[in-house]
Amino acid sequence: MRMQFREKINVLYEDNHLLVAEKPVNMLSQGDATGDTDLLSVLKDYIKEKYCKPGNVYLGLVHRLDRPVGGVMVFAKTSKAASRLSGQIREGTFEKVYLAAARGKPRKRGRLVHYLDKNNKTNTVTCYRMPKGNAKEAVLEYETLESLVSAETGDVLSLVRINLITGRPHQIRVQFSCSGFPLYGDQKYGQHVNKPGQQLALWSASIRLIHPTLKEEMVFKSYPPASYPWDRFETIEKMKTINVSRFEGNGGITGKRL
Repeated sequence: MRMQFREKINVLYEDNHLLVAEKPVNMLSQGDATGDTDLLSVLKDYIKEKYCKPGNVYLGLVHRLDRPVGGVMVFAKTSKAASRLSGQIREGTFEKVYLAAARGKPRKRGRLVHYLDKNNKTNTVTCYRMPKGNAKEAVLEYETLESLVSAETGDVLSLVRINLITGRPHQIRVQFSCSGFPLYGDQKYGQHVNKPGQQLALWSASIRLIHPTLKEEMVFKSYPPASYPWDRFETIEKMKTINVSRFEGNGGITGKRL
């Protein structure tokens, strides 16, 4: 099932226990002090209107995406589902896979291990290569799917698929920046190479979980938008065509491929 809601939100799946939606870029996952629109509130309104529910609507937020990140998110429609999904996250069986456009050309495959310390006052994360103070271990694995170079600017961009082993704040952005491959458009951890106004190229592409009541494995996928730099990667369209997975893009920055 896939439906459009308010011309912005794609509801990818819904049953009595789960609601899976595609978060637009630059929308909050959950409300904050800014008062800006957030996906959790929009989906609560959706449930209230669709089922004519009076009063408050329960919808559990079991994970978050950074504001500039778009893609698939899973919500719990019951407290039982929220508890069981949270348990899967703690146990590492709730698998999240991301796509990112990184500057440079990382190795074909890799595992990044760093120690991250968040400053809540500035909402920034510092990366260390060795344990330090209260910094928490952050681990991810990645695969470089495609690299290309722009004939106009000479910039090298790589499409990478990322499997999060841990779930730290800003983890992917910080670890790739710390490794010398800041993400395209990251104004917080790649401002030295990204221009103001460039959209962060990080997308929640796939979530794999065990249904909280049916006990069946389920996979929910989402494609990045057909906009720069996603539309420069041929891998995405190829994967769509052969229906392997939703880890894709299209086109190519004018110039040779690496």
